Amino acid sequence: MSLVNLVSGGVDSALMVALANEEGIEQFPLFIDYGQICKDKELDACMKFHEENGLPIPTVMDIHSYGKIIPSGLTDTSLDVNEDAFLPGRNLLFLLIGSAFAYKNKADTVAIGLLDEDSHIFPDQTKDFLDQAEKTIEIALGRKISLVAPLMDFTKEDVIKIAHEKGITNTYSCHSGTDEPCGMCISCQEVMGGNNGR
Repeated sequence: MSLVNLVSGGVDSALMVALANEEGIEQFPLFIDYGQICKDKELDACMKFHEENGLPIPTVMDIHSYGKIIPSGLTDTSLDVNEDAFLPGRNLLFLLIGSAFAYKNKADTVAIGLLDEDSHIFPDQTKDFLDQAEKTIEIALGRKISLVAPLMDFTKEDVIKIAHEKGITNTYSCHSGTDEPCGMCISCQEVMGGNNGR
């Protein structure tokens, strides 16, 4: 098995990478710059995590104009980072890009950091979405690429606990892109009471 891991510098994707590494799975980590406000902080955390742990260095794909032309609170500071957080098509685009990258690297799987479905906020965070996306991408590529969400049985609290047990630190999980976690965005709110992935 070989795997394209969609990485973001956050605690979820860091744990996915660590778990795959423990299983000896060949990985092709992929960081997508979709125009997110926090890109620099995310990418810095992502690169450091991989370098410090002897993991493959992520490939960076730049599609930053997507988030500029189709803005959300994640890509435009004039919008509310919570009320306008949904970026239409983001996860589907990530999975398509990841699958195309997998196709070219002869990998057979793409992993995305979706969590427990009961806590999902957006329509592109469910098992049904993942299943439908896999079918559509198979038609588009003429080859099956498995789409997996290794953390879908876990809550954010579970992820933080496991990451702590594995010594995963210095991740970045704030949508606001500030030096210190803002404490107000959806990502920060998910980990309040944890360590904000840092």
